[in-house]
Amino acid sequence: MKDPLNELVDFLKIPSVSANPDNKEDVGRAARWLEERLRAAGFSVEVTPTAGHPIVYAEKYAGADRPTVLIYGHYDVQPPEPLELWDTPPFEPTIKDGKIYARGASDDKGQVFAHVAAVSQLSENLPLNVKFVIEGEEEVGSPNLVPFVEANRERLATDAVLISDSPMFAPGLPTLTYGLRGLTYMEVRLRGLDRDVHSGAYGGAVPNAAHAAAWMISKLKDEMGWVRIPGFYDDVEPISPEEREMWRRLPFDPREYAAEIGAGDTSGEPGYSILERRWARPTFDVNGIGSGYQGEGSKTVIAAEAFFKFSMRLVPNQDPDRIADLTEAYLRQILPTGYQMEVIRYHGGQPVLVPTDSPPMQAAAAALEKAWGRETVFTREGGSIPIVHDFMRVLGAPVVLMGFGLESDNLHAPNEKLDLINFEKGIEASKNFMRLLPEYLKGEK
Repeated sequence: MKDPLNELVDFLKIPSVSANPDNKEDVGRAARWLEERLRAAGFSVEVTPTAGHPIVYAEKYAGADRPTVLIYGHYDVQPPEPLELWDTPPFEPTIKDGKIYARGASDDKGQVFAHVAAVSQLSENLPLNVKFVIEGEEEVGSPNLVPFVEANRERLATDAVLISDSPMFAPGLPTLTYGLRGLTYMEVRLRGLDRDVHSGAYGGAVPNAAHAAAWMISKLKDEMGWVRIPGFYDDVEPISPEEREMWRRLPFDPREYAAEIGAGDTSGEPGYSILERRWARPTFDVNGIGSGYQGEGSKTVIAAEAFFKFSMRLVPNQDPDRIADLTEAYLRQILPTGYQMEVIRYHGGQPVLVPTDSPPMQAAAAALEKAWGRETVFTREGGSIPIVHDFMRVLGAPVVLMGFGLESDNLHAPNEKLDLINFEKGIEASKNFMRLLPEYLKGEK
């Protein structure tokens, strides 16, 4: 393999935007790029077509008496828009101040490629069997991944699943994630008229879809952050005192957290710290809203239609389907008279808690500590990786969430980046994990 950083630059140049049909060929090109690199590392590789984008499967065996690790990641990326907010073009990787800027640098090309570079460097001295599953549809909800995993249950059998698609808690602080929030994503479309009408001729006498959308949103969450959907909190698992104390000791400054994203202050559910709200409390957030005239200047119309999209991040014991049912029932209850409503359910995911005392997690903690020279911390994460639950359910194997990114990497936003030190240490930690996992599984550590 060439220098890993040069290889990463080549990988990041491919605009593998899975959500845009215009990039279909680019997504396929990224899959083939991975195929070439894994073949060069001595892996047998299959690029499996799906109804959407292909899945790259690769395997290399060190011996029947050796344990197996399955490494998962994704090679597709988010759309780069708005392009005008990028300091450098999103698919022209730029290195400055010890960071590489490009769409996919942290999510997830840089992180998954660290493992590809690691197995390439270990080469013939691979201490265990390694399998890769790298998909091209994570950013659109992974519609074809679970069927692939279920259809290949025996082929994918493993002693541990290793995933790097999460952040470190702070720069230079090795981190293992043991909890992920689940997700329910929905959209409401409202119609009150068959067309927009003049606000003078009709104002005060007919439905206004923009008003209805705003009124309904105000009924879904109160000003203190409490979600008003009946039954929403019924199954929420309380935060343990031990977790509260562990999180309290983490190096976290609320003022820096707010300042980093230009927020004047933080807000949220009373009685909980910021980390508790982010990691262990469920949420409701409007992600998009639209209605009426959007152009320059004025246009005095009453909107015939309106929409709003929203996500709910869920915590252990909350079921995404049940939450969606409760939400839709409540939406129909609060729908004002005179409107037609369509409720659309998009992708979701189950919340996850991973045992921190499993041999693979302990091996990962030691691998990170060896790479960074600091004790590994354990945290939860506010985001969702739906496949984690499915890997645990289908394969019955423990999952290790060993991320090399940072919260400040601008995931899904302009100027996405990855610190080069994290990429380098990620390669080192991956190699350490592969060397240590057999010892921990045997109980030798």
